[in-house]
Amino acid sequence: MPKTLPMVDISAPVCCAPVAAGPMTDEAALEVALRLKALADPTRVKIMSCLFSSSAGEEISGQLAAVLLLSESTVSHHLGQLRRAGLVESERRGMNVYHRARPEALSALCTVLDPKCCM
Repeated sequence: MPKTLPMVDISAPVCCAPVAAGPMTDEAALEVALRLKALADPTRVKIMSCLFSSSAGEEISGQLAAVLLLSESTVSHHLGQLRRAGLVESERRGMNVYHRARPEALSALCTVLDPKCCM
């Protein structure tokens, strides 16, 4: 059974000093690790790729499932993980739920990981 990480609100973009700026606090390291954990799955990386490359800037779960050749429930599970990590936002419109990537969240994560960020 995988070890469950503690619950931390990571819905907002990561906001801490870059990794190379010096030792991180436990809380900041956990926030970064939880976001990276959400991206540490090939299906989730593919979902993010689909969302970023969508001409409309958003997709419906069923469309993503068809493109990825997965069931809608599997795609919904992965979208939930990405949403909890603050990397995707979802909006219900009628019978459909539209999902879009949050580029600012991914940019913030890249900035935190960039050793040349604040030099």
